[in-house]
Amino acid sequence: MTKVLSAEAVCIGHPDKLCDLIADQILDEILYADPNARVAVEVMATGRRIIVTGEISTNARVDLRDCVRTALTAAGYKPWRFLVYVWVRRQSNDINDGVSTSLEARHGDESAYCLQGAGDQGTVYGYACTDTPQRLPLPLVLAHEICKRLDAARKQGTITGIFSDGKAQVSVRYNDAGKPQAVETVVVSVQHDKSKDFEVLRREITSLIVGPACQPYLPVSPDTLVLINPSGRFVEGGPKADTGLTGRKLMVDTYGGLASHGGGAFSGKDPSKVDRSGAYMARLIAKTVVDADLASQCQVAISYAIGKADPVAFSVDTLGTGQYTDQILTAAARDVFNLRPAAIIDQFGLRAPGYVRYSTYGHFGDYTRKWEDTWTTSRELVKAVKNHAHQANSAN
Repeated sequence: MTKVLSAEAVCIGHPDKLCDLIADQILDEILYADPNARVAVEVMATGRRIIVTGEISTNARVDLRDCVRTALTAAGYKPWRFLVYVWVRRQSNDINDGVSTSLEARHGDESAYCLQGAGDQGTVYGYACTDTPQRLPLPLVLAHEICKRLDAARKQGTITGIFSDGKAQVSVRYNDAGKPQAVETVVVSVQHDKSKDFEVLRREITSLIVGPACQPYLPVSPDTLVLINPSGRFVEGGPKADTGLTGRKLMVDTYGGLASHGGGAFSGKDPSKVDRSGAYMARLIAKTVVDADLASQCQVAISYAIGKADPVAFSVDTLGTGQYTDQILTAAARDVFNLRPAAIIDQFGLRAPGYVRYSTYGHFGDYTRKWEDTWTTSRELVKAVKNHAHQANSAN
């Protein structure tokens, strides 16, 4: 049975994504000075005001307002037009104690990476599929590519009279075998100057943005419905038109709503928060399963308890596409991957700054990120899977 799946992405100047950018800019500046800082920053942008709040525990002296100005400039806004308010405090001592000394360590465990507990409770998910070389759903990849090209066209002047607030949504039809078959609909909305001719804007975005973005994957056909600014005028945009908030683009950051999500945001959080670090590990495991040809789809779930190093639950679900049972894959993954927060942080180098690079166009799919590199883990996982499969066969 055919089906149509859709996903959206947003440009760097979208109000919500602007807040994510600011939060990660602040995180980066703090980590430059103090790699062990504890940071959980929330940002709101409304009208001409930027509000920064949350918990920060560090002895480093960082100009948070300057961080806001840097992010505003990167997103295509004029910093001098905004008033910045900062209300932050230190992390709760109770949370700090649980993260610094895990439940296992308090009970005498001295094994590797046992000292640090998870910075929060909850379930994180990772997902991968064979839709694209990035192992991400095609609608999401296309939506991100359109937004990247919109931002580039604005910066380079390829398309004049557009601003940094924008978004895209792509719907793809899948055939009976679950393979992408056609681009059904593309919706693009971008803020523009009031003097910009709408027909010119429509032609430019269709020919310079949508067509080239889709061409390497599924070319736009005469049957594809392309809607450019379907609401009509989009002259007033950014925080002036719509209040922005960190963590409101969770699906844009992850899998486009086409896989499960635990609800935890990434931006503005140091890696002790498993909302970020645990989700990165879940993605690596899911992508490893797919890259190792053990399944064509994979979803990984990891559940943590605050202050505890080991997860309380872990599962691999190949959604009916696995070459082995999910039980065997789950057991093999536990052998290969260390799921303790401190181990994840070390493996991915998450104490280093650089998070601002991930805050736009999604946290997954870029081969330069360590949670996307499956070269070594694929071989290790295949070996572990065969071992567990042999043990299961011997037991029967």
